[in-house]
Amino acid sequence: MESTMLGSRQTSGDDTGQTFLKLVQNPFKASFQANAFWVSLGTSVVTMILITLLFSLLRPYNSVVYAPKVKHADDKHAPPRIGKGLFAWFTPVMRLREADLVDKVGLDATVFLRFLKMCRNLFLVMSVVGCGILIPTNVISTNKDIAKGISNQTNRAFAVMTPQFIFGSALWSHVVCAWIFDIIIAYFLWSNYRAVTRLRRQYFESPEYQMSLHSRSLMMTDIPPSYRTDEGILRIAGEVEQSSSLPRAAIGRNVKELPELVEQHNNAVRKLESILAKYLKNPDRLPPRPTIHPSKKDHRAKHGTKVDAIDYLTGRIRELEMEIKDVRESIDKRNAMPYGFASYGRIEDAHTVAYVARSKHPQGTTIRLAPRPNDIIWDNLKLSKKSRSWKRFMNNIWVALLTVVWIAPNAMIAIFLTDLSNLGLVWHAFQTSLNRNPKTWAAVQGVASPALTSLVYLVLPIIFRRLSIRAGDTTKTSREKHVTHKLYAFFVFNNYIVFSFFSAIWAWISAVVSQSKTHGVWDAIKGGQFFINLMMALCTISPFWLTWLLQRNLGAAVDIAQIINLTWIWCARTFWSPTPRQAIEWTAPPPFDYASYYNYFLFYSTIALCFATLQPLVLVVTALYFTVDSWLKKYLLLYVFITKTESGGQFWRILYNRFLFAAILANCTSALVIKARGTWTMILAMAPLPILMVLFKWYCAKTFDDQCTYYTKSTLKDPELVAEGPQKSSRNDRVGTRFGHPALYKPLITPMVHAKAQKVLSEIYSGRLSGSDTASVAGYSDIAMDPMSHSQPGKSARFAPGTGTRDLFEVVPESQLDFAYYKTRDEFGDDHGGDGELYGRPADLVSERSQTPRSFLGPDRAGSPPSSRASSPSPASRAESGDRRAGDGADLGHQGFRAAGAGMY
Repeated sequence: MESTMLGSRQTSGDDTGQTFLKLVQNPFKASFQANAFWVSLGTSVVTMILITLLFSLLRPYNSVVYAPKVKHADDKHAPPRIGKGLFAWFTPVMRLREADLVDKVGLDATVFLRFLKMCRNLFLVMSVVGCGILIPTNVISTNKDIAKGISNQTNRAFAVMTPQFIFGSALWSHVVCAWIFDIIIAYFLWSNYRAVTRLRRQYFESPEYQMSLHSRSLMMTDIPPSYRTDEGILRIAGEVEQSSSLPRAAIGRNVKELPELVEQHNNAVRKLESILAKYLKNPDRLPPRPTIHPSKKDHRAKHGTKVDAIDYLTGRIRELEMEIKDVRESIDKRNAMPYGFASYGRIEDAHTVAYVARSKHPQGTTIRLAPRPNDIIWDNLKLSKKSRSWKRFMNNIWVALLTVVWIAPNAMIAIFLTDLSNLGLVWHAFQTSLNRNPKTWAAVQGVASPALTSLVYLVLPIIFRRLSIRAGDTTKTSREKHVTHKLYAFFVFNNYIVFSFFSAIWAWISAVVSQSKTHGVWDAIKGGQFFINLMMALCTISPFWLTWLLQRNLGAAVDIAQIINLTWIWCARTFWSPTPRQAIEWTAPPPFDYASYYNYFLFYSTIALCFATLQPLVLVVTALYFTVDSWLKKYLLLYVFITKTESGGQFWRILYNRFLFAAILANCTSALVIKARGTWTMILAMAPLPILMVLFKWYCAKTFDDQCTYYTKSTLKDPELVAEGPQKSSRNDRVGTRFGHPALYKPLITPMVHAKAQKVLSEIYSGRLSGSDTASVAGYSDIAMDPMSHSQPGKSARFAPGTGTRDLFEVVPESQLDFAYYKTRDEFGDDHGGDGELYGRPADLVSERSQTPRSFLGPDRAGSPPSSRASSPSPASRAESGDRRAGDGADLGHQGFRAAGAGMY
């Protein structure tokens, strides 16, 4: 009896194992139903229309969500006004041309929209070719006898549109179309490369660029120890190219723990704000005092026990402020760092030096055009070449490991979550529960797979962004480009190669292993019919990609309706206790995630190109998506989103390269399919295509890249000036540097509390004892002065008679919980305003009178940043203050750097 039961269990285990292997052989079969195409078409289109109508209804009454830029942008950057009509938003989106877009949304957003339009036009043209040539050829040339074996008429209709049942010379049509598609792709890429180059040249000539400091500055990294002085930077620049005037140089200073201290301070302030918001939600009935565990980074606290949250955080903030003050006072005594900046009086000089130095490394340094100050990742500038190379290598290892490791979860999600009955086949206890509660598990099945997949795709950009920071990227722009590259590689490998080729490769390996037991290994490999299995797998999976791309239209509609954002804010306001800072941030224009959207568009295009000759309908569906999204994204960039860090259109090259890669990958896919039923002559006819595409890339790089990168490659010099040597800069021609570490000069943030809790604030808060959070940095006056007392005009808040918590704590009235009152502050503008250009206050602007950067650091004096302790002003007073700040004598060489060159002090 026992042996019988043991044998039964063994048999059951073997059956489960065999069932699992069969499921793994074709893990995505549940997604291949061609009938799902029509359901997806109906639901996607209808739902998209309904969501767009919902957006049109809500838009006139929710301008904070659907048109924040109308309220916050200055006259030059403000989008066109929209009426209250249901479809009034169509007109400005339709009429606004590219020439006007650059001023309204910036060059990065303009290039983004141009890329969308390129994809739309490209796939519309390819759809005409694919549907006009390939579909008729496939239908006419299909072997009808074999096709009759497919009983389902819908599946048969999709099958005859593919080369699944085509033999012999009819496959030449696929070879011809592959050439036509590559010619179309090359034309659109070339014409848009030329247009982007034109936009870049116009950007170089724009008043904003001409008057910016970064346009005439160089960034040097990997400076050897013997050259780590301001004079050393000048010597290195002189080795590369002699200019008619000396630049102003600034070597980086070691700020050591200062950025970490500032970050800890900001985190403590936000934590205190969150606790106070909950504690003071009802000031008349206060709950018990909240408690927390001390921070692990606080070495003075006793860990393991909870302490009073308000007392601990106020004390912690006070200690951090004292530490920050001490570090700032001693910063000049620390050693210089291996990076620095050189600012020229003329843009031509800086770009000429950068062009000459592009392939040189004088004294081992790397010289390039300086990015915008807010684009720099300061912590990575200090890395050595060896350290940066090692970090980049380890980053690539981690990305590759993550990409490979995701294969198994990806397959398991496709096997079990998309069809829970498969889980029941290998887990009998679950099958019992599935039979008892079919409706419950059906609901779980409908939500679990898309929810988990969406969560993964939301988290992936965050993971890759952090990995790129650790890889040593020195600018946020380069980080975002690397994030786009890694996301694209991840998607192509896991969602195209693994997803589409998995079943074919598994079936071929299984057949080879099985036949090798009775035949030779080589005979088993030939008998496995790899190319035929691969072609059949790709044709079988093509309906899934049609369905998947159709569903992307729904995602485009969800984007413009801002459903996730609306839901999140409503839940936070209804069920939680948001802080005043959070309420203010919710009214600000959100930053646009270029890396994620570029990855999506590149991946959609890759799928469409790879399946263009396999299932031409995919071209039509992709063209539909880009047609819809090109309009919707134009509205979002005009009225909702901002560019957090403007790069001036530098994303184009990575888009161009990935599109070329997609075209070459599509050629390889077509060649593999044609080999299954075609001849080697057909493969030879396609062989030149990848080579020609590589040559095309080389041609475009030689023709356009330098024009896109440099304002000029050489500059005219006066022979007399060259003979005399570099001239000293006059005081009026000096160009101060704006490239100082933000931790040195940005004011510390102050806890915000709602005005309704003001009356009990003094009883529970023991905040900052003095009005000054900063001090002079070793003689550099780049730190804020004491704020003025509101109760005693003309007196410092620190010493004014009767000063209470109001002057040292920011009390925010309900009427001022709006980004309009705070958009000029660094603490809000960094994430929601870029460098301030959108609001008419670019931080990188050089004044017309003195040719020095305008001081936007505060109204009190040049070089003094505004303290965040001041109470919330009105928009009008902020505008007045902004006008006063546009002084002409701000010498920003004090921002944590020494200044070199003539006539500077």
